[in-house]
Amino acid sequence: MELALERTGARDGAIFLVDEEEDALRTEFHIVGGVAMALPSLLLRRRKDGRPNGIAFAIADSGEPYLCSDTSRDPNYAAYFQDVASIAGAPILYQRRAIGVITVSSRKAGAFTQEHVDELAALAASAAKFMRRAQLHREKREGDGRDFLIKGLSPEWLEVERAIERVSDTTAPVLVRGESGTGKELVAHAIHFNSPRRRKPFVVVNCAAIPETLLESALFGHVRGAFTGATANRIGEFQKAHGGTLFLDEIGELTPPLQAKLLRAIEQGEIAPLGSDAPPRRVDVRLVAATNRDLEAMMRQGAFREDLYFRLSVVTLQLPPLRTFLNNLPILAQVFLHQANRRHGRTAAGFAPGAMACLQAHSYPGNLRELRNIVERAVIVASGPDIEPADLPPHLSAPAPRRSDRPLAWRELRERWVDAPERRYLEDLVASAKSVRDAARQAGVSVATLYRLLRRRGLRLGLRAERE
Repeated sequence: MELALERTGARDGAIFLVDEEEDALRTEFHIVGGVAMALPSLLLRRRKDGRPNGIAFAIADSGEPYLCSDTSRDPNYAAYFQDVASIAGAPILYQRRAIGVITVSSRKAGAFTQEHVDELAALAASAAKFMRRAQLHREKREGDGRDFLIKGLSPEWLEVERAIERVSDTTAPVLVRGESGTGKELVAHAIHFNSPRRRKPFVVVNCAAIPETLLESALFGHVRGAFTGATANRIGEFQKAHGGTLFLDEIGELTPPLQAKLLRAIEQGEIAPLGSDAPPRRVDVRLVAATNRDLEAMMRQGAFREDLYFRLSVVTLQLPPLRTFLNNLPILAQVFLHQANRRHGRTAAGFAPGAMACLQAHSYPGNLRELRNIVERAVIVASGPDIEPADLPPHLSAPAPRRSDRPLAWRELRERWVDAPERRYLEDLVASAKSVRDAARQAGVSVATLYRLLRRRGLRLGLRAERE
């Protein structure tokens, strides 16, 4: 992709893989403003009438290179990404069929020539075998489980991602901590689906949502007649999760008696359904618990058992709140928009500048969950190609007025939403990297690209890091 940008003079580009089962395209790699974006795969579907939904689709269908000098005049163009005026692309062919597409785009009309298209076709031909391997790898990975996390949101998230990689292939209990809405269940999913237990059950119990009188039965099961209303045997969530992962959300809401019974089940690896005279049943369960409570304070007050705390917190992951990485909100919002498009069959392309300004002015006490819900609502109610301020909830649609009523110029918009976040990200990277290779790995780019980005922002790694 970097070579394609270099040879065409473009700064934006994407690689798509054909998903034959879904009759769709998936984004495999995406560069904006010369920076690789750490986004999860986005699924792009056909139009409802079966026609190609976008130029990349048209390329995959025809198997031929494509030059679009003016997107406003091209009937195949679909505004998946904002401010695109011209596009060049080529199919990635394997055994004479398109398995993928490579495209570059520009905000300037007429930016590409037939020579650029020929360059892309040559690059696509040389990359075909590698892309076929990537396609097979994705099919295998998605058969095992999906990628639940949005990568590289902040240095704090990078630490969480590394911890997930380290603990996933173990059986150690994990305690996930963070404010409400920070993605604790997503992290639990990621731990399970990156572990050897990925093909076994992933069972979720919200300890705060089940009445105390029913929670013991929900966890361990009961036999018929165990209590009033127990008209049939019930299998508990521990038994349902046998061989897999049991996620106990809101663990801080457990009462002391239930904490004692949970501790016993963890220590002995056995459960006994309520009212059963049979010997306890052995269960093999990997535990992941989550809370937004101050468990240490609860222990000092005698409200949470210290021995249970140490059993659950063999590994502790602290999730950062959204307000600590608001510079990446445009990326997050676009990801949630594509997810909502897929879920509800919509085709919203992006956010009008006014709508993005509204989103960035909000503080998000509900964190990622709140942002996702706001974007999903906007996708559902939007009537135009882009999300407008009127599509947002009322408390967001009236941001504080700017000093001037003058519309922001493109250069100002780019500085606010692309250049400034990139600069902050690189500054954090420079401060934390141990070596050049480590920094490039964290950023998801080559060493050469990293040096180019640093030079552009007037930054450099420490002398020790550069020597390594």
